Amino acid sequence: MLSLRGVRQEFDTPRGRISAVSGVDLEVRPGSVVCLVGESGCGKTTTARAAAGLTAPSGGSVLFRGRDVAAMDEEERAGFRRSVQYIHQDPYASLNPVRTVWSTVTAGLRRHRMVRGRAEARGAAAELLERVDLSPAEDYLDAYPHQMSGGQRQRVAVARALAMRPEVVIADESTSMLDVSIRVSLLNTLGRLRDELGVGFLFITHDLAVAKYFAWEGEIAVMYLGRIVEHGPTPRVVDDPRHPYTRALISAVCEPDPDLAHGGERFRLRSADVPDLTALPPGCDFHPRCPLHEAGGCDTVRPPLVRHEDRLLSCHVVTRG
Repeated sequence: MLSLRGVRQEFDTPRGRISAVSGVDLEVRPGSVVCLVGESGCGKTTTARAAAGLTAPSGGSVLFRGRDVAAMDEEERAGFRRSVQYIHQDPYASLNPVRTVWSTVTAGLRRHRMVRGRAEARGAAAELLERVDLSPAEDYLDAYPHQMSGGQRQRVAVARALAMRPEVVIADESTSMLDVSIRVSLLNTLGRLRDELGVGFLFITHDLAVAKYFAWEGEIAVMYLGRIVEHGPTPRVVDDPRHPYTRALISAVCEPDPDLAHGGERFRLRSADVPDLTALPPGCDFHPRCPLHEAGGCDTVRPPLVRHEDRLLSCHVVTRG
């Protein structure tokens, strides 16, 4: 339904031109979840913004129902805007502070003339709030964002996205600023909506535990410095990570059981320093930090993303084995 084909995004900076996203291929299908995971600053949000049509990619293409978004006419573009909705990370900044909840939730409906009159708009808003577990809806319709908690605000943001009856929802770190209990509750709500409405999700997160919980029946794509380095079914990527960067990410997940936490060896990197995007190392971008690094190969040729057994991998050492 929503496909990224070789998407690149470059920016000019005072220190030179940088490549924030380099040749990303992803595909979101109806009712499925694709989790894009990686460290902060690796290009996840830039990829998400390109997928949502908020920025034009420097190269490659974004396809919706097989049609290049860049080539759409005004009517097609309006349909794309309705069908692909975005949930931002920060519930404190993504809502207009001078708009009430019902005004925020129904802004798109009124803009696209999907409701007629104030009464119909309030009724639609009430139904949407009940769907995201803000009930009774009458307690929230006339509230302003500053009168609500972070979790309630993010549920309003989810309701706003669902108002347009989307086919794809792009959730950009949509639970990272919430307390753990609220985070699980919101993930359960999103999962229920995915199953009931058949909405496809491109879910952006840096937390492998969240990715495992929300996308267990979906896929995980691991991003490092703007490139996908491992992509496969969630159970296989989480339970049997192959790329050394994926192994490091999973090793960093907190284990609440002290016996398990101290029972296994952690996957330790050679360095904690992330390379500068204006001066990337030769060969594999990850080799200065990689414990599997082999001189003469990893530091000279960048590994392509290739099919290896049950997933896609970008690693000279692992794919050779």
